Amino acid sequence: MQDGSLRAYPLGDKGISVGALKDYWYLNVHDNDNGQIRGICLSHDDGSLITYGGDGNIFTFDFWSDEELPKELKVIIPPPRSGLEKEKGTEDIRDPDAYTIEEDKQKKEYERKMKEAEEKKNKKRQELSALRQDFVFLLQKNQDLPKHMQLHREEFEMDRRISEELDRQRLQRIQLVEKELAWENEKQLIGLQKLKTQFRDSLEVTLTVHAIQSNHQISTYSLLTVSEKYAQDKKHEDSKWAVLKDNWTALKETEKAEEEIPRKKHPVHRGKDNYLNLSVRKPTMRYIESRHEKIRRLVEKYDALKAKIMKRRAEWHELYKSKPRDNHENSKDAEEIKEARANIGCYRLKTATNYTLTEDDRVSTEKKMMQLATLEDLIHKMKVNMNKDIVSLRDLKVSIIDEIKSLVKEVKSIQESLDISEHLPIPPIPQLHPDEVPEKIVEYNSDVLLKFKEEQEAKAKLKEPLEGCPSSRAFRHVFLQTPPLEEGYPMAQAGDASAVVTEEQNAFEMEKAEPTEMELEILKREKIKNLYLQETLIKKIKTLVISFDAELGLLRHEKLKMDVQMKSAALHCLTCCEELLILKKLEVHEDLLEEQICALINEQEDIQSKLKSYLTKMEDRKCEIVMLQEREKALYASFEASLGDNNEFADFLTNILKKEVECVEKEEVVREADEENESEKEDDEKADLKTDKENCGSEDVVLDDSVCPEGCSEDLFLNTIQLRQQRIGIEKALAEEKKTADDLKKEYNALAIKAKEIEASLDTTNRELEAFQWEKLHRLNELYVVVPLRLHQVQCMVDGEMPHDFSKTLVFTNQSLQYLQKRIVDQRNEKVMQREIHKKAKEQHKQLLQDKKEMAMEIQCLEERCNNLMMEKFGRLVDFEAVQVHSVNIPMEQMKVRIMEKEYEHFVELKEWEERIVVLQHQLTKLTRENTSKLHQLNRFCHEKHQLETELESLTGQGGEFGGTRSADMKETARLESRLVHVTCEVAFLREQINRGRRDG
Repeated sequence: MQDGSLRAYPLGDKGISVGALKDYWYLNVHDNDNGQIRGICLSHDDGSLITYGGDGNIFTFDFWSDEELPKELKVIIPPPRSGLEKEKGTEDIRDPDAYTIEEDKQKKEYERKMKEAEEKKNKKRQELSALRQDFVFLLQKNQDLPKHMQLHREEFEMDRRISEELDRQRLQRIQLVEKELAWENEKQLIGLQKLKTQFRDSLEVTLTVHAIQSNHQISTYSLLTVSEKYAQDKKHEDSKWAVLKDNWTALKETEKAEEEIPRKKHPVHRGKDNYLNLSVRKPTMRYIESRHEKIRRLVEKYDALKAKIMKRRAEWHELYKSKPRDNHENSKDAEEIKEARANIGCYRLKTATNYTLTEDDRVSTEKKMMQLATLEDLIHKMKVNMNKDIVSLRDLKVSIIDEIKSLVKEVKSIQESLDISEHLPIPPIPQLHPDEVPEKIVEYNSDVLLKFKEEQEAKAKLKEPLEGCPSSRAFRHVFLQTPPLEEGYPMAQAGDASAVVTEEQNAFEMEKAEPTEMELEILKREKIKNLYLQETLIKKIKTLVISFDAELGLLRHEKLKMDVQMKSAALHCLTCCEELLILKKLEVHEDLLEEQICALINEQEDIQSKLKSYLTKMEDRKCEIVMLQEREKALYASFEASLGDNNEFADFLTNILKKEVECVEKEEVVREADEENESEKEDDEKADLKTDKENCGSEDVVLDDSVCPEGCSEDLFLNTIQLRQQRIGIEKALAEEKKTADDLKKEYNALAIKAKEIEASLDTTNRELEAFQWEKLHRLNELYVVVPLRLHQVQCMVDGEMPHDFSKTLVFTNQSLQYLQKRIVDQRNEKVMQREIHKKAKEQHKQLLQDKKEMAMEIQCLEERCNNLMMEKFGRLVDFEAVQVHSVNIPMEQMKVRIMEKEYEHFVELKEWEERIVVLQHQLTKLTRENTSKLHQLNRFCHEKHQLETELESLTGQGGEFGGTRSADMKETARLESRLVHVTCEVAFLREQINRGRRDG
């Protein structure tokens, strides 16, 4: 069931036996690979068999009896086959490249479609070939016609847009092919670039320049290109220097800009100065402003005087501060001496045991690596410069060869017009050797590519051909685009040959004609000229060759010298590498010692900071103790002052003041004893406490501080109790401060001991480091160094002969030897000069001491004279600085000015009010006059009214007489009444104005 098959075994009446299992029916229903049968079971009615496999399929089989089996389906079941185990089973197809049934169907379908497509293509090709043949026949027929009847080629084009469309489609196909090959092209370019980077770019091209007339040659140095890391490090260092330079220039520019900015001076303001900006400058205002100006001048004078005094005090303070002690040494000279001792170096032999190393002379791995890198960089630069010269020489040879070719061509053209017997031998044209142009090795042209293509095709024939390979299409595209350049060269040669033949024919024809005398003379002159030109050009060719060989000889000589220098430099590099290996081996121990020194220095700094903090704390505690002691003294002094003289209760009050002192002291003694004797018994401690309590009780009997004795002042008694409490608090605080101070002192002493131990260990480690440095130097001195010398450089002769043993000799460079000789002379001169300087300094010191004594005496005399003059004039000593400072009371002067300003403001305000009162009085007078005139007018109107009323009454009495004129009177009456009403209104208006004027007045 592992392969998804199902077996059915027929069972007889005998039951299960071994022989019955030989025959079976085989049924394969599940998948052969993944259809392993997972389970098999019967249905609930035992009528069906159900199987399920690993392929996810479930199959059901029905059990039919002979009666249930339909007749049309009833068949004879063949007997089971036997011996299947002996038969060889069908093997599965294990080949992964073999086609499956579905893939085979798809392949056949694809082949059928491709066959149909090829048939259509062949049919179209046949139609196109027939059309081409017809078109060629038409062209031939057109060609056979007379010229005037022939059609132009453009006339055969039915529509020009068709050709344009074809060109456009062809261009699109070309672009499409380029896009398809872009990835492959880029891949090949990247591969080529990787190969160049790995095998070619890491090495610079080595070329050899050969001489023309000799066997001399000169080759460039084989160099590795500078690594990117080294170039970046060097660029980083250059950028650091550039940044520092930029920062320095920026700092200078900012300082210049600050110097150019003018400083703004702000005036000094003392208080609020309120100025009245009046248009008319009155005397009072001018006086106030003058007082302001005077106060301002006083303030400025006071500030200037104060600044002068403070400056003088500061100068005196700096002068006294800078005054050296009697045993003072110049710090600058001491630092210079210390620096000279540290950096003067040791002029003993390096092999000596007492040779000492300065900080700069110590050799480390980093210094040696930097030295080696600098040396290699210098060697590389020198080699690069020499390579550049050799390449320029090669370029010169190329230019000389081109020039010689042109000269040879001119000589050949000249010799064509000369007789063969007059021809001079032409120097051979120098050729470039393959090693002179090594870059041509990696260059390629169409011939090389075609040859490479043939090789590739030959290799491809051995393998299965790859149809439609993009690389072959790329090569084909390149070959079609770049035809060989040499195709036109034979044509040019053929053209030149034909031209030579025609020229020879023309010359032959001219020779047949007989020349005249003039022509003979001209030919003679031309012959002489050509002979001269031939000789001159050949000499020029020889001169070019000789000059090139001379240049090559000079450069070769320089290179030989440089080879010697490079060999010495290579030996030096080898020595540096050996020293670097030794330093690498010793670097671990040196780093360990340096780490120990750094750790000790850090620990020492921490301890020093802690010691300083403890010192400050101890000083604070001392100050606190002194302050508490002063408070205690002040308390006792106040107590003595409160007692007065001859106080009969002085002893009693003193005992009360000191009562708790003894008890407290006893309790502290008991506590100390308890701390020291913790292992003692409890009974002894209880006995001690009882005795203490009894002692205290006895003292309480004698000194009872709860009741004031008779005759003693109650206030004095309470003051004593209060002072006793203060004293107890002060003593407790004092004891705590002393205890804290003792603890701090113990910690300080422990740290001081630890600091001494660290200092001793630091000195020991420094000595170990110095010994290690000497050992490292000794190891480095044991290396053998190659020094090339000539015989005239050996000066240690023994009896005029060169010694056999050079172990006790020294090797110096000429510069070092000259420097040492010069330094000896300089040291003698410096010694003489220092003696003179010391002598002058002694004399100057004596003179300064004498001047100091004289100045002290003069100062003392002047002080005594000044004091005497002050006593004579003032009767006491006066501080003139304080007098100068307090000569003017500036705040009082300012208050006076403010009072004057206020008075002036009040005066101006009063004057304004008076002017306003005068104006109002004038207005009141005017209104009064107007009211008076109107009153007079009113009085007149009243008189007229009275007269009119009188006349009216008289007229009414004489009514008969005046009957005829009644209508006229009535009119007159109406007129007068209207006038009266008008006058009444005016009078009311005038009264209202008068009342208003009175209210305003």
